[in-house]
Amino acid sequence: MAPLGDGGAAAAAASNNLVVSFGEMLIDFVPDVAGLSLAESGGFVKAPGGAPANVAYAIAKLGGSSAFVGKFGDDEFGHMLVCVLKQNNVNSEGCLFDKHARTALAFVTLKHDGEREFMFYRNPSADMLLTEAELDLGLVRRARVFHYGSISLISEPCRSAHMAAMRAAKAAGVLCSYDPNVRLPLWPSPDAAREGILSIWKEADFIKVSDDEVAFLTRGDANDEKNVLSLWFDGLKLLVVTDGDKGCRYFTKDFKGSVSGFKVDTVDTTGAGDAFVGSLLVNVAKDDSIFHNEEKLREALKFSNACGAICTTKKGAIPALPTVATAQDLIAKAN
Repeated sequence: MAPLGDGGAAAAAASNNLVVSFGEMLIDFVPDVAGLSLAESGGFVKAPGGAPANVAYAIAKLGGSSAFVGKFGDDEFGHMLVCVLKQNNVNSEGCLFDKHARTALAFVTLKHDGEREFMFYRNPSADMLLTEAELDLGLVRRARVFHYGSISLISEPCRSAHMAAMRAAKAAGVLCSYDPNVRLPLWPSPDAAREGILSIWKEADFIKVSDDEVAFLTRGDANDEKNVLSLWFDGLKLLVVTDGDKGCRYFTKDFKGSVSGFKVDTVDTTGAGDAFVGSLLVNVAKDDSIFHNEEKLREALKFSNACGAICTTKKGAIPALPTVATAQDLIAKAN
């Protein structure tokens, strides 16, 4: 399976600000009416998704330099998704097609408050079949930041590919960014999910978790700082906990605090965390002194909170991701 062309983005890969995102990209089918079960829904809106891909897209839309590494089915959905990446200036050198597996699908149930439940179709899907031998490690080593989630850890051969890419990034001095993105239906059990997610915890330089994920990983109250700090380790540069529309909390070796969120009319929370991460990584890739300068970090987190909030105002992740202008406009209106 040969890699795809670079999608006209080879120049972006040469940038010192490049963020390479590794993992899954899939099709989200979102109900056209909120508050109904999948069985009750009369129709669905088709939207590109998959957390690592959402992050890559968010970075590109905000004017940053991003690349995506993953595998797609050699089917109409797979080709559509790679076209989405190319059309939106995401480097696709690390993308491959598999003739023997389908592109993953996810059906998303929207509750009235925009929160979600997932049903996945990937038994196995092409993203799960990426092998270490197929990796473009040169692309990974050229990055300023290597970003990943935990879904790629669930099964082989993708887990070994993930580990190899992470090792190559660390050996090259690339910053490692981890957003576990807990999706329990994809793991054999909650305990397997917890163990798998924590198995690579101490490899990261930056970790973003939601309040729900803190509760899951620590088996405790996410509002209790002791539980949050149980996830800290020596060598970690930044731990961020997102608290939905309340904003986020941040922890570094030298300082900690919180940044308020933004009130918006929420339609669908899919991709909000990815918009948050992508916008933060744009700033980290440009200037990693953000880890040591609290004023810079707070400004970046305010911007990330705005990006996450805007992403909840439309259905689907990628269609809802913000621009710099829309994020700055929300911040200005709130001041």
